[in-house]
Amino acid sequence: MNIAEAKEQIKNAMTAYFTRDEFGAYRIPAEKQRPIFMIGPPGVGKTAVMEQIAAELGVGLVSYSMTHHTRQSALGLPYITTREFGGEKYQVSEYTMSEIIGSVYRLMEETGVREGILFLDEINCVSETLAPCMLQFLQYKVFGQHRIPAGWIVVTAGNPPEYNKSVRDFDIVTWDRLKRIDVEPDYEVWKAYAEKKGVHPAVTTYIAARRKDFYKVESTAEGKRFVTARGWDDLSEMMRLCEENGLAVDEKLIGQYLQEPRIAKDFAIYYDLFNKYRSDYQIEAILAGTAEESVLFRARQAKFDERISLLGLLCDAVTAEMRGVCGSEDMLELLTSELKRLRGRLAQEEGGAEEIMERRISGLREELERGRRASSLSAAKRQALMRVIAALEEYRALIVKSGAAEGGAAFALIKERYASSVAKLREEAAAVRTALDNVFDFCGRAFAEGDEMLLFVTELTAGYYSARFIGHYGCDKYYLHNKALCFQERDQALLDRVNKLDWTI
Repeated sequence: MNIAEAKEQIKNAMTAYFTRDEFGAYRIPAEKQRPIFMIGPPGVGKTAVMEQIAAELGVGLVSYSMTHHTRQSALGLPYITTREFGGEKYQVSEYTMSEIIGSVYRLMEETGVREGILFLDEINCVSETLAPCMLQFLQYKVFGQHRIPAGWIVVTAGNPPEYNKSVRDFDIVTWDRLKRIDVEPDYEVWKAYAEKKGVHPAVTTYIAARRKDFYKVESTAEGKRFVTARGWDDLSEMMRLCEENGLAVDEKLIGQYLQEPRIAKDFAIYYDLFNKYRSDYQIEAILAGTAEESVLFRARQAKFDERISLLGLLCDAVTAEMRGVCGSEDMLELLTSELKRLRGRLAQEEGGAEEIMERRISGLREELERGRRASSLSAAKRQALMRVIAALEEYRALIVKSGAAEGGAAFALIKERYASSVAKLREEAAAVRTALDNVFDFCGRAFAEGDEMLLFVTELTAGYYSARFIGHYGCDKYYLHNKALCFQERDQALLDRVNKLDWTI
């Protein structure tokens, strides 16, 4: 199965394992909970998907690679202690707490999170001395003399032997204690992830045209040559940072991530061409509706691969704008909830408005830090929370400057500043909608109803942020082309989300 299907299977298993009975006990006891074992080639996203699951379920995550662990570090160190049995005292051997299990308890103490995932990577590469202990751990969730806390679920992962010389074959007894999930690389799944994360358009358009270069592992006389999904993702982040800082993105840099010389060279050539298109086609002018006729003429005369690159540039540019609006929406939704609670505190709690707000800001900072340590917050949620804290800091400074210590007067100032934020978001959304209309106009004049328009509408329909933005704010030209191209309606649970937005406090 692909990584998205594997993620769904793991989330379902987590939901089942976290289910309690009427007395608060887990319906499936720890020793009956089969650890999940994801097996698949490197770089398909096994580790990343665990971070996503923890954030979506709101639970903790402790990750360990088992390749470097010895029997002592995993089980703990032995020591001699005195015990009394039947009236006689004896010296017996016991073990200190396992480093791995100790990390789980430490996270619980630091964050207050009581349920979570213990993710053990490369468990089929454990040392020879540790291998016999793994069977006991997989069955009873015990290392040495210490059990993982109740509410913590074990998920494991590893690579097949053809990718890792250190792999040990499990016997039937071990396999019979695992939920095995075989994961394979899947371009379509990665493409959806790439769109939501904002992977560099040069990467996405290159892979769209050369899917065989998306994932490749082979052995040659010179050694292993490979390109993985992780490599493309990491390269994309480095490319964006290099561009921001005016640093060169050349074949030498690309080859550090794409360790297959032919693909690295091809992509380096494509990236240079891509940058030429970005300069020549005046992307910002197209979004503003001021592109010159020469740009339109060139688009009409361009070959199909150049048109695909142009569409990638346009889609990336307008999606970045829509992503920004959606991020502001998330922040305002969270801020709205906070201000509603703040209004109640100002009316009920003792102390001035500044003191009450300071306490809440401190609480949010602690919540952010707990989420960061426990990996229980998604990147989008962390960003929204940081922006809310910044807004509350701004409101607190406004209150201090105005001297409005009384609750009603203080909240009136906050409400006025908040209203300007809502108005600003609506202005930004209107500007992005105009930019989207301009892109449709340009594509319509350049490509009419050809394959290029079909591709552009397809990308908007499949994209998370584009579908969300259009569902919230509409786009008549999108609906017109969507209908003309016989697209089915997208999931209405996402498109109708605008009806649930409430920015009144």
